[in-house]
Amino acid sequence: MATETSSADPPPRPGDEGRYGERVFRPGDTGEADRIDHGALAYDATTLSRLRQLGAGPGWRCLDVGAGTGSVARRLLREAGVAEVVAVDRDTRFLAEDPPEGLTPLEADVLADGFDPGRFDLVHARFVLMHLPDPARMTARLAGLLAPGGVLVVGDAVDLTTAAAPRAPVPDALRAMWQGLHDTIGTDVSWVPGLPRLLADAGLRSVAAEIHVPPLVPGSPISRFWAQTWERSRQAMVATGLVDDAGVDEAVRSLESPGFAGFSPGLLTAWGRAPGDRA
Repeated sequence: MATETSSADPPPRPGDEGRYGERVFRPGDTGEADRIDHGALAYDATTLSRLRQLGAGPGWRCLDVGAGTGSVARRLLREAGVAEVVAVDRDTRFLAEDPPEGLTPLEADVLADGFDPGRFDLVHARFVLMHLPDPARMTARLAGLLAPGGVLVVGDAVDLTTAAAPRAPVPDALRAMWQGLHDTIGTDVSWVPGLPRLLADAGLRSVAAEIHVPPLVPGSPISRFWAQTWERSRQAMVATGLVDDAGVDEAVRSLESPGFAGFSPGLLTAWGRAPGDRA
């Protein structure tokens, strides 16, 4: 599934191409919002269920870090009935499209020394830390934004397939993708199984975690997400020498094959509470 890009697409912001991923995943590229939304369709229900089980509801003030198109922020308002969601991202063009009451888009750099949007009952970040340097430091920074008794929920990708999987188009493409993204924009998922320990080290209590692995079914949102992600990262994947262009094409075709059997990378979600009681 190829994703076209426009010659009018804006360039990355100077100096950000590696650290923030704009070298590969540029918000202004044609089809990028659709790619993000396909991932949201695969994971949002699981995320919202966990956030509501942790108490997110009326009166809560929430911070959604790396909010993307705002799917989690909007559902927190619509389904959980929270009071406010501050949705922060490096690029808020998708968040500014018809924002509902209670949604506050904030264009900001979470790595900046001055980033301090307030204190929140819930701080949520999904598929963010894996792209940033020093996840332990970032976890501690997010924990510091919690009000007493507030909850930090962090989710990142965990791949249970590629290390032991036999050679086949989809596992080969995943291996090349992780390596290529690491080489180009610094993505690193190797530490993600240790995410609960990072929350505990940040001083949070009642730390726990779960993994959701969506099935790779032809035509499903997650299958479309990976196909579009491989098209976006094709150059980086091929540069690893682990696959060639024909291998990427075969992996995309495999995702749409009724006979395909295999796993998608999953979402490891970990959470913990700040000391104290909510006001």
